[in-house]
Amino acid sequence: MLVMNALLRGGIPFIIMSGIALLLYFQGKYSDAKGTFVASLIAFFVGAASIIYNIEHWSLIKRSGVHFIIMLITIYPILLLSGWFTIASVFDAVKIFILFAFVGIILWSLFFILARIFSW
Repeated sequence: MLVMNALLRGGIPFIIMSGIALLLYFQGKYSDAKGTFVASLIAFFVGAASIIYNIEHWSLIKRSGVHFIIMLITIYPILLLSGWFTIASVFDAVKIFILFAFVGIILWSLFFILARIFSW
């Protein structure tokens, strides 16, 4: 059941956004199509991995750590290969990692606060 929920959470936005990317591609907007497809991959992995927070017998630290590792092995490489950033050295990849971690911390904090407010 957990796997099916993960596929739904990630698959629905992936299908919608991939469809939009395909339409953009057929319109000759290749750069926009690529960017939209990359965003659809990110949406898939973020959506699918969010199911981790439904594993109630895990501590918040364990859920957050596992989620971070999954994001690190999926989203970070997508960012590196997306073409959205110039990568001329290892230092550039480190800067992208810092941005990745910073955005992750901000989003985690935001959703933590929202979850407390709305009792999710």
